[in-house]
Amino acid sequence: MAYIGKSITRVDVKAKATGESLYPGDFIRPGQVFMKILFAGRPHAVIKSIDTADAEATEGVLAVITAKDVPVNEYGLIIADQPVLCGPGSSKPYTDRVRFVGDQVALVIAETEKIADQACKQIQIDFEDLPVVGSIEEALSDDAVLLHPDRESNNFCHYQIRHGDVDEAFKQCDVIVEGEYKTPVQEHVYLQPEAGLAYLDDEERITVVVAGQWTHEDREQIAHALDIPEEKVRVIYPAIGGAFGGREDMSVQIVLALAVMYLHEKGIDRPVKIVWSREESIIGHHKRHAYRLKGKWGANKNGDILAADVKMLADGGAYIYTSTKVLANAVLQCTGPYNIPNVRVDADAIYTNNIPGGAFRGFGGPQGAFEAEMQVAHLAEALGMDPVEFRMRNLMDDDSILSMNSKVPEGVTIKQVTAACAEHAGWVYDETGWHAPSPLENDGVVKRGRGIASSYKNVGFSYGAPESCTAKIELFGDTEIERVVLHHAGADVGQGAHSAFMQFAAEALNVPLEKIDLVVSDTALTGDSGSSSASRMTFMAGNSIKGAAKLALEKWSENQRPVDVEYVYIPPATTAMDRETGECIPNFSYTYVAETVELEVDTETGEICLLKVYCAIDVGKAVNPVQVVGQIEGAIVQAAGHVLLENFIQQDGYVKTNLMSNYLIPTVLDIPVEVESIVLELPEPNGPYGARGIGEMPFLPLAPAIMHAMHDATGVWFHEFPLTPERVLRGLGKLN
Repeated sequence: MAYIGKSITRVDVKAKATGESLYPGDFIRPGQVFMKILFAGRPHAVIKSIDTADAEATEGVLAVITAKDVPVNEYGLIIADQPVLCGPGSSKPYTDRVRFVGDQVALVIAETEKIADQACKQIQIDFEDLPVVGSIEEALSDDAVLLHPDRESNNFCHYQIRHGDVDEAFKQCDVIVEGEYKTPVQEHVYLQPEAGLAYLDDEERITVVVAGQWTHEDREQIAHALDIPEEKVRVIYPAIGGAFGGREDMSVQIVLALAVMYLHEKGIDRPVKIVWSREESIIGHHKRHAYRLKGKWGANKNGDILAADVKMLADGGAYIYTSTKVLANAVLQCTGPYNIPNVRVDADAIYTNNIPGGAFRGFGGPQGAFEAEMQVAHLAEALGMDPVEFRMRNLMDDDSILSMNSKVPEGVTIKQVTAACAEHAGWVYDETGWHAPSPLENDGVVKRGRGIASSYKNVGFSYGAPESCTAKIELFGDTEIERVVLHHAGADVGQGAHSAFMQFAAEALNVPLEKIDLVVSDTALTGDSGSSSASRMTFMAGNSIKGAAKLALEKWSENQRPVDVEYVYIPPATTAMDRETGECIPNFSYTYVAETVELEVDTETGEICLLKVYCAIDVGKAVNPVQVVGQIEGAIVQAAGHVLLENFIQQDGYVKTNLMSNYLIPTVLDIPVEVESIVLELPEPNGPYGARGIGEMPFLPLAPAIMHAMHDATGVWFHEFPLTPERVLRGLGKLN
């Protein structure tokens, strides 16, 4: 029975299509009450006092919770620098201040959502406003206000690479190009805003039904803030309406659990429910980081890149979230998938009073890759060399040494991927090298162009972060396996992970899919799987399920009935960056991708139409080919929105685009006319059945490929985006 490589129907498709699947906001339990959160509504201030008397006196209000009621008033995935609730009364210093508009100040629990909302408006707060640090420049100025007074600087993270002798190498270069680039904030806009339900289960565990990306991490964060053992907390993920990294950090998880605990201590055991509005979602959770990047790269006349010098500044916003990890990924990505013997990188992440930056599809990769591919495009142009030919001369292979002075993991296929992309888009290779297809025809004011970019990205956690994945399998039957129960915590955030889990189990156990039952994403019933992020879940879950299946079949062959086994997969080790040189083993696996864009731009209106995107990607093994294509197309559409449409505006710490009417995302009229998915299957040595990760990779090359195509069409280089019509016309010199 072969299930790997088959486009099986997703296990959740019928339930989702018919409305049977329940998302966190759909759950109803007897006696449930409703919660609303009072957000700060201002970017930087000290809360001198909070008067909740009127709110508490409102008929139908059960409780009002403030900072003084939080046992351990802190959280954070990397560093616990954010209060659960901001205000006076906490034992932790400086939790009496708000640092961005979405800081949570008070919780109101009431019989109805309407009453809770009205009571929130009755809370009176005495704010003492502080100077707003609205930009990186303000944060780094000599007279900057410290957002976190217990720190010495608003610069909370610095990484550097010192590989080779960059200054000496530049002396050997025939061509040197320098560029400055800006990448913008992006809002996740998943279909399902933050929502959840919390209650005490039959074993007196605080149970939180919510959408997230790592059940066990959510449980850990909740238990820490509530100062209770983790076994007293249970986290369950039902159907999840998208994530893209936006559900890695906390939103409603801790406060839902806090509300249930607070009510229980007052003798009230009722479920608590919350559903955020879209506006609350936009201000209440993190965004893709805005980056400012400078690159200085040099090459010799033969087309060999000799040196790269890169500087990066990331707007981390008010709290760290995952900024340190995102920055580390950008540090590796900012020199691209190229052999560069001399590299110098300086990268910093900065506190501001903007909405925190955090995980978003690509996780630092899109920012770093944008600078890298733009610099490569500029070098190819300066040398008068075809962009594919130039790349192929410099792309990595299995013998390459990364800028972090370690060998790239075996299975490097970026050359094959780039060649496949180029060939499908019309490039021709002969004994003299690579040659571009004929230019696209122009039509008066409508100009057409073609551009290409190559990228790669890690699979799995990086830089020494603990990495593992657990699977449990039960086998039932007498003489043959009649029923399989697969326990796995891995979150299916819409990408089809649970269907892939089924395929792995069916393949490894050699049983039909219909014999397998899934128990998923419940900390009480499943072991720790790690996060559905870093394009890791297919790789990690597949290996954990294969390992559990092997153990289960061994027990079965020994006539054990029933079988109950658990297996923890641990991948090859990575190591942390050396603080001086950056030397380390950053990742254990990568996926390689290249994209060509064909577009047209109306030079009178500034409007851009993506005519065709060719995406070549090596997935190692397509576990479910249709789902692979879905991930490619979804990533490209999301990246196209980032590059062309999505203009997230913050001014002096306030969000100006907090509605879907003024933050535009792609509709059916905005997506590429055609996407050609070119799926290569060159096995990853450590991947399950050779599979690599895929979810993030198609996002990375699109922005630089579009910029290259815009230059091909207009002769103008654009170094920042989104490419709104106004920005395009300014770049073309048609607006002041």
